[in-house]
Amino acid sequence: MKKLLTGILTSTIITAGVVVPIKAQSINERYTSEDSQCLAMNIYYEARSSNLADKAGVADVVLNRVNDLRYPNTICEVVHQGKQKPSWKDPNKMVMVRNACQFSWYCDGKADDPRDEDSWHEAQLIAYNMLEHNKFRGITEGATHYHAKYVNPSWAKTLQQVGRLGAHIYYRWE
Repeated sequence: MKKLLTGILTSTIITAGVVVPIKAQSINERYTSEDSQCLAMNIYYEARSSNLADKAGVADVVLNRVNDLRYPNTICEVVHQGKQKPSWKDPNKMVMVRNACQFSWYCDGKADDPRDEDSWHEAQLIAYNMLEHNKFRGITEGATHYHAKYVNPSWAKTLQQVGRLGAHIYYRWE
């Protein structure tokens, strides 16, 4: 039922001169601790060695995607989005395809246990402040994509470049 209502109750928002379709949300809607954990993990693995603005930018992109109809409805669904295939051990179980996720760390085949305690605590603090206080919200001016500055993905030329924050270049739909 929630998905049906979300599909019906849609609107648009103009951010930085760009009209973006958004999902309807209650003003009092709260994120879960799982959402906060998923956001912190993404900040940690995508930008732990970068500057504060870049870390906030990574989080902002995730939240922009949650609010955009073209992406899943929750933070964890956005962070975990990727191609799946049947497991070779159990064909009834779906597993992530290695290196085929929206955020590369999630399906790179490595363990997802933060080891740098200081960076992990900082990622958790940024996630908390983004979700509870909207701190740094909008830093990417509506970006829904980013990539490391040392790569040149083919999709980048189809989007509007917003700018660079630390180690990443940010983009939004035109």
